[in-house]
Amino acid sequence: MSSSVKRRSVANDAFELIVNGRHGDPFSILGPHREGNGEIVVRVFHPDAARAELITRTDGSVIAAMEPIDSRGLFSATVASGLDEGYRVRFANDKATWEAEDPYRFPSFFGELDLYLLAEGRHRRAYEKLGAHVCDHLGVRGTHFAVWAPNAARVSVIGEFNYWDGRRHPMRRHPGAGIHEIFLPDIVEGALYKYELIDARGNLLPAKADPYGQAHEAPPHTASRVANPNRLNWNDAEWFDWRRGRNARTAPISIYEVHLGSWRRGPDNTFLSYDRIADELIPYVRDLGFTHVELLPISEYPFGGSWGYQPIGLFAPTARFGSPGDFEKFVNRFHEAGIGVILDWVPAHFPSDAHGLVRFDGTALYEHEDPRKGFHKDWNTLIYNYGRREVANFLESNAAFWLDRYHVDGLRVDAVASMLYLDYSRNPGEWVPNVHNGRENLEAVSFLQEMNKGVRDSFPGAMTIAEESTAWPRVSRPVEDGGLGFSYKWNMGWMHDTLQYISLDPIHRQYHHNELTFGLIYAWDENFILPISHDEVVHGKKSLLGRMPGDRWQRFANLRAYLSFMWTHPGKKLLFMGCEFAQEREWSHDRSLDWHLVADEAHRGIQSLVRDLNTLYREYPSLHARDCESSGFQWIDGGNARDSVLAFLRLGYEHDRPALVVCNFTPVVRHDYMIGVPHAGRWFERFNSDAAQYGGSDVGNGGALHTERQSHHGHPQALRLTLPPLGVLVFILDQAEGQHA
Repeated sequence: MSSSVKRRSVANDAFELIVNGRHGDPFSILGPHREGNGEIVVRVFHPDAARAELITRTDGSVIAAMEPIDSRGLFSATVASGLDEGYRVRFANDKATWEAEDPYRFPSFFGELDLYLLAEGRHRRAYEKLGAHVCDHLGVRGTHFAVWAPNAARVSVIGEFNYWDGRRHPMRRHPGAGIHEIFLPDIVEGALYKYELIDARGNLLPAKADPYGQAHEAPPHTASRVANPNRLNWNDAEWFDWRRGRNARTAPISIYEVHLGSWRRGPDNTFLSYDRIADELIPYVRDLGFTHVELLPISEYPFGGSWGYQPIGLFAPTARFGSPGDFEKFVNRFHEAGIGVILDWVPAHFPSDAHGLVRFDGTALYEHEDPRKGFHKDWNTLIYNYGRREVANFLESNAAFWLDRYHVDGLRVDAVASMLYLDYSRNPGEWVPNVHNGRENLEAVSFLQEMNKGVRDSFPGAMTIAEESTAWPRVSRPVEDGGLGFSYKWNMGWMHDTLQYISLDPIHRQYHHNELTFGLIYAWDENFILPISHDEVVHGKKSLLGRMPGDRWQRFANLRAYLSFMWTHPGKKLLFMGCEFAQEREWSHDRSLDWHLVADEAHRGIQSLVRDLNTLYREYPSLHARDCESSGFQWIDGGNARDSVLAFLRLGYEHDRPALVVCNFTPVVRHDYMIGVPHAGRWFERFNSDAAQYGGSDVGNGGALHTERQSHHGHPQALRLTLPPLGVLVFILDQAEGQHA
């Protein structure tokens, strides 16, 4: 066979692949190509066209008529010059004539450094390069699309703009980085799109949402949406100046945990918008004195029943409540009100919905091939392959994205324990040991450390919080000191023990006293947050009020005492929505909280108690400044199991007045109860959970007490108290009469 015949055969094969949408390198065929003689060959493809001609971009005059290469819409023209200013294509068939830019005339957006960093998994802001970005290219407005799919034979952008036809816009491939990209002129904000992939074996895969897409259409629809390229004119600079102090270990941090879809609902049980939620939530949170809100995951998720914990659009605020721009304004308004915003973030797993990450390019790309490493039986989800550098970079970049793009103040990282242990919720033989034959997931550890270092270095003052339920050491210690690098850790042990205790009939509590005190043995091993979260009020666990024993009065009194103990115990605070007014029913993501209960005096009393606890916690540094240090706590009496009474001091720094906390977890009034104290003088009864304004019996100590010179509990002075039933008292030393030890 002659060489010319062979070249024609190769060309014909390539043209066949183009018209069938199977060519893996369409830019090698389509668009302008300079020949050896200096002429330029331009090839275009449009399956609806019967005729085509190249025209100028200025006045639409004809540069050259195009010859059909294939009757299915492939055309070619050879020109000697006239393309310096670019060109457009005029297409026609028997029904219409239309003009379009040629996507295949535009050069790559990627520089060598970008491709190198993406291939190395070291591009901290990969979201600026991958995904869909509205931009100008060679003077033309359009959208640049880029996706990582190293094992795909061909990737196309499909959308409303091309009738979801994968033949029309196959992408340029960068083999070294596994990146596919294309600039599509005239595609701008709001356009719906997906990626259509053909795997290495030639199989057409289910259409995929964009892993880096910054907007999606509202579920149950599954397409990505080109996001608004404009950025809010943020006016939270003052907040950023304050943030480092407000997120610090010495700060009073009190977090209100919110599920946006069920805090309040509109008419006919409809979702409220981001703007409407902000209208109502901001004044409510400010009035109750919480310093932060923590939102259950808002990254786009297909299944509402997952509460957001099975996300697919990791870079997109859910469209259930509005646009990305609406969420920007939502965060900005909270900052204007002096309230921090924390997002629940889910890097532990992802769902197996066909339009998501599962076998994205026909291979186990984001997940593990081996189900012993890559599948969560508990949740029927897939586990990220943290050892793959591009996957770790995807997640690290996502953490940075929310802090950068939306100015959020912190990330609460979900299910950290499931990431750290290879045998998490697995039986023998169902997991694969690490290289040292151990159970630790070394790749996940490395990922978490790198993520936390990246947040610390790039976003001063932002916090990361670990939901970690085991005794893994040094979770909230710096990476340089052998820790995981989190700012804080949820104290799951405290939560479990104290909820178990308070659920008991008071007559049995004397036998379980250690469940209240055990947490103080390890309270300063980490920087702890005390969490009463959404997980504690669902799935048959009952509401927080529903856990309380006794008649109606005792149930409310128990709840008041429990919340008061929580707010005076070392550790930052987190309370799930509804608990602050004693929601009766378990939480359901499908309905609003039962706001009508606030009209009831007992429920309103719990709300008032939480408001005053937040004020107390903020007002006195002794209750917060040393939350994370053993020097901020001192037992007075932790061993009175018979009476179910606890007494302890909370201490601040040198000039901070100490707080005395006394808890009575029985429904018995105790008169003349002696408590030893280190300072002589007058102690103000600053807080009483049994006060009438909270719905209590108003048993107390008349507002203040003077010490007696009597040795007790190892101290030279004592107070003679009346302890209210199921009550917590907080006394503050009057600085004018007391002397610091």
